Amino acid sequence: MTGPRLGLFTRLLENAPAADRYRFALEQIRHADQLGFASAWVAQHHFGEHEGGLPSPFVLLAAAAQHTTDIALGTAVLTLPIDDPLRAAEDAAVLDALSGRRVQLGIAAGGTPSSFPAFGRDPAARRELYAEHLEVLRNTLAGRGIRGTDSQIYPPAGDLDERIWQATFSADGGRRAGQAGDGLLLSRTQPRPDGKHDLPLHALQLPIIEAYRSALPDGAAPRILASRTALVVDPAQRARALQLAEPGLRKLAATQPGFDASGASHTELIAVTDTHVGTAEEVTASLAADASLREVTDVSFQVHSIDAGHELTLRSLELLATEVAPQLGFATGPAAARELREAHRVPVA
Repeated sequence: MTGPRLGLFTRLLENAPAADRYRFALEQIRHADQLGFASAWVAQHHFGEHEGGLPSPFVLLAAAAQHTTDIALGTAVLTLPIDDPLRAAEDAAVLDALSGRRVQLGIAAGGTPSSFPAFGRDPAARRELYAEHLEVLRNTLAGRGIRGTDSQIYPPAGDLDERIWQATFSADGGRRAGQAGDGLLLSRTQPRPDGKHDLPLHALQLPIIEAYRSALPDGAAPRILASRTALVVDPAQRARALQLAEPGLRKLAATQPGFDASGASHTELIAVTDTHVGTAEEVTASLAADASLREVTDVSFQVHSIDAGHELTLRSLELLATEVAPQLGFATGPAAARELREAHRVPVA
């Protein structure tokens, strides 16, 4: 592999009814598969349409499996402290069987705190719940019994327990993922220390990557995915893209400690939110400056927090695959998808 494998990520945030959001996501995943993207990742969110539009990622990915052939189908992420880990394992195993073993299982301890009580969970205990549920998930997928019983799920999960990825914002989280031999998921919304809004994203994420790599068991291959925001447009659409970007980026920038988003310019908003927007040439140049991307095995792109609309999103996927990826050496095509499918099995000398 010459560079990270190219992926798609979506939170299903189009300004549209739920049925249209799901249709758009399926069309985008199918389009990405045809363009040679190695992976497609969807987020899980509960209760409301503003943070994300999908509470049931396995349902949508099962539909995507029927319209795609090569692309990996991933959760980024499953909110494990809320979900029942047995049901998550069963759903993942069914999806894996339907898709021809294309599932990548991304999980996290996060989730919106207000979502926990409706599931009978205490958000203050999310870390303990996460550890407990992760143990059940691993044992269930690996066929080691479930909660002290000899029960086994059907269909069997095969090696799906080796295709787990953990999301984290911290070096300690990276270290834990590495010790377990799991993949590492890095977010484009990495929090900045108070007042350090000018720090580049790679300055925050390279230490996490290093902690992860140093903790991997001997011979375990690293699996590291960085999620980034990119909207790539034709030159004639550049002004429109910047106009569409402004409201969402200003809202996101306002969450950065110590940053006054109210009077910030487009350039400042793009910088503080680590957004890549513009022509293929511009996006290629800005991505080339992200040192993290030279250390990861996979990179996924979303248009959010830009409300780009479905058609511009489809065109952005085309330009990422045909113009940006070749210039940056990103791996695409069926070979890249197969490589990801086997990445957890590749020994490192």
